Amino acid sequence: MVGLQQNLKSIKIPDMSGVEKVPLIDNVKYSLTEMQIVSVNLPQSAVRLSPGTGVVLSIGNAYIRIKGNWQVKYQTVIKDNGSFDLSVSGLTVSAGIGLSCDETRRPTVSSASCSTSIKEVKIKFHSQSSWMYNLFSNLIEKSLHKAFSDKICPLVSDAISGLNPQLKTLNVLAKVDRYSEVEYSLVSPPVITKNYIDLDLKGEFYNIGQHREPPFTAPPFSLPEQASRMLYVGVSEFTLNSAGFVYYSAGALHINVTDDMIPESSPLRLNTQTFGIFIPQIAQSYPTMSVKLTVQATKQPHVTMQPGNITVEVMGSFSVYVIKPDSTLAPLFIFDIEASTSANLLISGKKLVGSVTLNRNILQQTRPSLNMLYFNRVELFLQKSYVGPFQIHSLQTVLQQALKSVVLPKVNELLKEGFPLPAIKKINLVNTQIQILKDYVLIETDVDITGGPAKSRYLRSVY
Repeated sequence: MVGLQQNLKSIKIPDMSGVEKVPLIDNVKYSLTEMQIVSVNLPQSAVRLSPGTGVVLSIGNAYIRIKGNWQVKYQTVIKDNGSFDLSVSGLTVSAGIGLSCDETRRPTVSSASCSTSIKEVKIKFHSQSSWMYNLFSNLIEKSLHKAFSDKICPLVSDAISGLNPQLKTLNVLAKVDRYSEVEYSLVSPPVITKNYIDLDLKGEFYNIGQHREPPFTAPPFSLPEQASRMLYVGVSEFTLNSAGFVYYSAGALHINVTDDMIPESSPLRLNTQTFGIFIPQIAQSYPTMSVKLTVQATKQPHVTMQPGNITVEVMGSFSVYVIKPDSTLAPLFIFDIEASTSANLLISGKKLVGSVTLNRNILQQTRPSLNMLYFNRVELFLQKSYVGPFQIHSLQTVLQQALKSVVLPKVNELLKEGFPLPAIKKINLVNTQIQILKDYVLIETDVDITGGPAKSRYLRSVY
């Protein structure tokens, strides 16, 4: 409603002119020019949904103040001019607003219907001789009453159309980082029921400049019937899995770990002395050298959502190298990794941000082998050794330290950047809560346009 007030104030009112027969003066020709809306007060306003069409905006007891210039001519040769103040009070408007989407798949609004009535129009002229014109201002007011009654609906229609530039700021394609962008275009026109507006958004990640579909589809889901908040947003598993596909395809899911990245307080260092404690042949072949770990995904991460829990399954490789004095790398061994992490999500501004932690439960060793290592829901399988056979359980402490102190913090640092939710400029999310449900995340929130959220019918967004 505040936006409508601002749009009404910015509308240009066309010039008006007419002729009134005034006793003792004869016909008076008048013109009102350069009219500007100074203030708009909409004390009684409400919006209700019109199923299948859009919304109906009702305004009651509204007040509009206008200023401008006037000019009169009478008795052929007498002219005068000055400024005026005009007030339109007791204004009621009922306007139907249609909702659809444009060629860019953004929502659009249009004027579908309008009716209006005005209780009173008052005008006051200002000039040296304005006292005389104010004597017959009631005659002009009657004429203006009809003129404004005919013009209010076109003005409201212009105000409604004026909302479309704001709707065009909806971030249909939002850049996330140098690898990805996320598309929020409407999959279909908005669905309007008597209780809510439903927007079905695409919500898919793509590599920047290369929109390649992932090898999986988005299963449908529906939001629960709730109405305590103004806006409900559902983020599906598909959205997060499409992100995993994009980053994996871009080769971005890898990290190098060196000793300078391990906390100084850690007694375990990434060097051949440490590894030599567990595998003596390393210290013998490469005395006093640094060690480098490379962790990379070998398959795109897979996200599953169950009530109260988000799990991310990751498959990758864990390669260990010696950094030789000439800076070349000598491979020591390679592990395959299967890890299960728990994800946490929260709203920061207009972004959905996250973090991951290793799941705490210890796996049952369903495939016991000397070449497998289990800890904190991570499985390491020895793929290849360049230093001969060894007991890989002896490496549990050092590898676990590297994962916990470097790899996970680096991953969380990236997730902290988050990705932008579909939003319109000047609209903020407040009183936000997140629920993890089966197959999707439900975001419940109010919206704040001018510093104070206003309760209304609610909007549902699914992607």
